[in-house]
Amino acid sequence: MEQQSYDLIVIGGGVLGTFHAYHALKLGKKVLQLEKDNFPVGSTVRNFGQVVPSGMSGKWFQNGVRGLDIYQEIQQEFDLSVRCNGSVYIASDEDEQTLLHELKNYYDTLGYTQQLLSKQEIADKYPAIKDSYAREALFFAQEVSVEPLVMIRRLQEYLQVKFKNYTLRFDAPVIDCAVKGATAEVVLTNGDKLQAEKVILCCGYEFKLLFKELFESSGQIISKLQMMRTKPLKDIGLNGNILTGLTIRRYESFTDNCPSFGRIATPSHYDELKKYGIHILFKMAPDGSIIIGDSHEYANGSRFDDLGFSLDSYINELMLKEAERIVDFDVRQLATSWAGFYAQHADGILEYNIDERIHIRTCIGGKGMTASAGYAEASIAGIYHI
Repeated sequence: MEQQSYDLIVIGGGVLGTFHAYHALKLGKKVLQLEKDNFPVGSTVRNFGQVVPSGMSGKWFQNGVRGLDIYQEIQQEFDLSVRCNGSVYIASDEDEQTLLHELKNYYDTLGYTQQLLSKQEIADKYPAIKDSYAREALFFAQEVSVEPLVMIRRLQEYLQVKFKNYTLRFDAPVIDCAVKGATAEVVLTNGDKLQAEKVILCCGYEFKLLFKELFESSGQIISKLQMMRTKPLKDIGLNGNILTGLTIRRYESFTDNCPSFGRIATPSHYDELKKYGIHILFKMAPDGSIIIGDSHEYANGSRFDDLGFSLDSYINELMLKEAERIVDFDVRQLATSWAGFYAQHADGILEYNIDERIHIRTCIGGKGMTASAGYAEASIAGIYHI
């Protein structure tokens, strides 16, 4: 059995936990990060890899903007797979155009740069978008994308190269975490007992072994999302983060900051799509394949199993039909499809301090890739009273 002491133990090997480790390491802390699996397999790697502060509101927008800077800072030292292709929201009708203009006005007041694109400018910049769909768009040149599975592994490799005080252990499930005198003690399945001044849990939807009663009463919700990836395609004009009309009708930046949002009706052809929480996003990977999605189904955190692990072909078909309305390439040349499971909370994140030694920071939902870097910086500052 190993008995070692650290300044900080981070439980969870995803993006939220890894950025908590990063910001603690920058403070000179000795950090151990524990991941229960052989590599990250949860929400961090089952997403689009879109880093889009423009879709967020309030502190999450600010965390996302700060996250852009952090991604770029690290990218200059170590390739995380960051690509600076921007984000675009494409309006398909007059109501969606109204929301685009209102969001532009809002971001003008914040000094967050964006540009309205005309129908012709959309055709020039994104030739894969159908002329029959696009009416106007709002473009954010400063936003980026990453390749999820690549990014998290390279980020952890960067921490290992950059910081001598960083230890990363895979295949290290934690079965107990408790206060022991002046420190916190973490126990692994192999019997190792590890001590630290502080422990931070960033465990996503996996909470059955640690603080089960607390999590069951926390209000945690699990969202199941379906996504698809095409085979590599040639000469597809679709660079960057592509967000479309249903996204404009869903993202909190629009719901919170556009005065007309509550007065806009849902067209009948969107009714069934909204029933399954569908809004269509596209992102091209470096190999030319296109990720298409996504949908949203929900269950209480303690009933995660009710969502099941199978893919609903009917939901995928709804998404493909809507995608065909938007783009002019064959979206049915699919290579794979999968489901992602995201832990969410009504407060945007679950923050709970067992005491001054054990801290829970999880349930960041679909904001993880965009907001984790900036949020973790503020979280570490708060935990260490900086």
